[in-house]
Amino acid sequence: MPEALSVGKVAAQFGLEPDTLRYYERIGVLPAPTRNSSGHRIYTDQDVHLIEVLLHLRDTGMPLTRIAEFTRLVASDPDGVPGRLELLEEHQAEVLERLRAWQNSLSLIEQKIADYRSRLEL
Repeated sequence: MPEALSVGKVAAQFGLEPDTLRYYERIGVLPAPTRNSSGHRIYTDQDVHLIEVLLHLRDTGMPLTRIAEFTRLVASDPDGVPGRLELLEEHQAEVLERLRAWQNSLSLIEQKIADYRSRLEL
């Protein structure tokens, strides 16, 4: 039987505060986990995996409203993928565009660093 984790353990695993997970639950970004007989949240391995995916989406700039949409799609049809696939493909395109822009900015920064280093060597 898989280990059931507390909100504190899951939050610590991802470097979050427990209140962050509770907040994400309140606004629909995370589905409500099951609760034990004392009413405390317990997270399964499947819950933890979903949290990991959602945090990566957040870290790549997906707005919380879109993440909540992804979560609703998972909850409404756990085996269905068309809506989730479309949402992720759109996000992937946005992330790739940001990466291209960052790469261009990084190139300029590298050029400036090289320029300033060569000036110091003179």
